[in-house]
Amino acid sequence: MSEKLIDAAGKVRAGEEVDLARVSAYLRAAGMELQGEPQLKQFPGGASNLTYLLSYDNRDLILRRPPFGHIAKSAHDVVREARIMQMLKPVYPAVPNVYAICEDVEVIGAPFYVMERLVGVIPRQNLPEELGLDAPKTRQLCLNVLDKLIDLHMLDAKAAGLDTLGKGEGYVARQIEGWSKRFRAARTEDVSDFESVMQWLADKQPKQEVAICLIHNDFRFDNVVLDIADPMKVIGVLDWEMATMGDPLMDLGSSLAYWVQADDDAFMLGSRRQPTNAPGMLTRQEVIDYYAQRTGWSVANFDFYEVYGLFRLAGIVQQIYKRFKEGNARNPVFATFGPFANYLGQRCERIIAQSSL
Repeated sequence: MSEKLIDAAGKVRAGEEVDLARVSAYLRAAGMELQGEPQLKQFPGGASNLTYLLSYDNRDLILRRPPFGHIAKSAHDVVREARIMQMLKPVYPAVPNVYAICEDVEVIGAPFYVMERLVGVIPRQNLPEELGLDAPKTRQLCLNVLDKLIDLHMLDAKAAGLDTLGKGEGYVARQIEGWSKRFRAARTEDVSDFESVMQWLADKQPKQEVAICLIHNDFRFDNVVLDIADPMKVIGVLDWEMATMGDPLMDLGSSLAYWVQADDDAFMLGSRRQPTNAPGMLTRQEVIDYYAQRTGWSVANFDFYEVYGLFRLAGIVQQIYKRFKEGNARNPVFATFGPFANYLGQRCERIIAQSSL
């Protein structure tokens, strides 16, 4: 299968260079066998931690570091992300191997970690035709991807030593309170105040979590890697920055906020960033039903989790939109984020109006 299906790294963006000599010295001192002088490229995607391709004569590696500039102490914690991956790897093989973690900011100016490069296909906006997936195969691929999320939720986190991540019980209430606070702080005058949505979420939140388990918090098609020789097989799950102990239905609701299906309206279809509208893909309701069938957890009150996912996404895009309006983010695409936040609010209101909760 064509190499062009593999995500390509490009030129390192100005101001985001990494000191290769210092990185190589650190890795070799840590016992890694690296041959030749490295080449550095940068992956263009992502709006969080920076991801680089570090190529030696004998192997390719991935380096992750926080963005440049001042960041909140708890944000972009690459060391935490790497340690989660190390602990998770023995019980969840889809996690890439982490080879080195550097907490010494003197090396490149920030903490970083180095992991294996998983060579495969990352499904983005559209499934490449070259994969040759008809509707039945696409449906099976969809189930295979969902199984990775379900397998994560069904893990014995305590046995893996991961049960201390996050605060666990009370997760739902903390998320509703936290995202409400963040949205209010980021709101601009041209965006709905979402007050009725926030009040509904506060009033309708469940008294307790359906379970407390390890959740990914950013599980999407573009965070999985497919085997290039067998694209039905998921060989990797990426981006563990926000993983924590929490309610699995909150995780599913967050994922479904990005799930654009074929019969959605034009605005939603225009926001699509993963191939969930392809013939054979499950609808959102089919995803919910499949999840309930496999886990045994009740989804009777899923309206709450769906509204939460949409509201959380509105909070994310609104934070970016405010930065754009204040001149701190320059990507012209961000100009559409205000209208998108308003649209998400309308979707929340429609679900609330039809909900029996």
